[in-house]
Amino acid sequence: MTDENIPDFTATLAEANRKRATPPSLRRRFLKWLLGLGVLGSGGWGYMKFEAEWLEVHRETLPKAQFPVRRSFRILHLSDFHVSDKIPLSFVEEAIGLGLAEKPDVCFITGDFITSKLTDVEFDSYREVLSQLSEAVPTFACLGNHDGGKWAESNNGYPTSEKVEAMLKDTKIHLLENRRQVIYVKGQPLTLVGLGDIWAQRCFPDKCLSKVSANRSPQEPPVIVLSHNPDSKTFIADHDWQLMLSGHTHGGQCKAPFVDYTPFAPVKDHSIVEGLHNWQGRLIYVTRGIGNLYGLRFNCRPQVSILEAKAS
Repeated sequence: MTDENIPDFTATLAEANRKRATPPSLRRRFLKWLLGLGVLGSGGWGYMKFEAEWLEVHRETLPKAQFPVRRSFRILHLSDFHVSDKIPLSFVEEAIGLGLAEKPDVCFITGDFITSKLTDVEFDSYREVLSQLSEAVPTFACLGNHDGGKWAESNNGYPTSEKVEAMLKDTKIHLLENRRQVIYVKGQPLTLVGLGDIWAQRCFPDKCLSKVSANRSPQEPPVIVLSHNPDSKTFIADHDWQLMLSGHTHGGQCKAPFVDYTPFAPVKDHSIVEGLHNWQGRLIYVTRGIGNLYGLRFNCRPQVSILEAKAS
């Protein structure tokens, strides 16, 4: 890919920050409300810590019209483990156990395995936990902004993703970064694509995705894209895919009750922060993820996601 074909991620993110959908006055009112919750006493903060550890299993059926398949199968979608001093490995292990109890046929992980740097001993323990997953079900992954790269280096992380990549290789989790692979799940062929992260300036869809074509055969397998940040949809709008799986948002991490208001979600498009969405005739599913930053959540529990694909 030539330089002129590489999206200007820095400019895009700067523009996103300038054009936040939430009015500043409303955001300030919510911040004051949230701080007020804490002022009520330890109960407010205690609840947010409790919710951050209150895992739920969410089940969703993919619409047949947008995702037609010949064989039914079940996807386990995990994201944002964020292993750190706030998110212990035991919590990730608990989430994996809940996911495997649903008897998935395949697992997809959409990045942010870590929050910042880990010791070698911590990586060794992490390998043991992830191996429980990959030994039970075929597992594929993409990387997130915290897993290494330019953005991570400027936020107390690694300048490259070598550490995380080595861990995934050792645990037999198949990492796809700007790469595609045909896989078979219960006999159903799928084209699986993993994109690099946009904040890491490593998202190059032309390397792994074809352009949309009016001549696409209905016999071609559906294309599933793993992309950490749902804002990456902007860069693949004219490419051929049927389902994108993302994380990154933590569901907003702290979401105002009764209204769809997520001022802390680190995305440009606040209309796609969690759940299943029909976007330009394609499906985007954003999981709230397992971990978080700062050890707090409000009104968006950590989530193990199960997606059912039903045969037509």
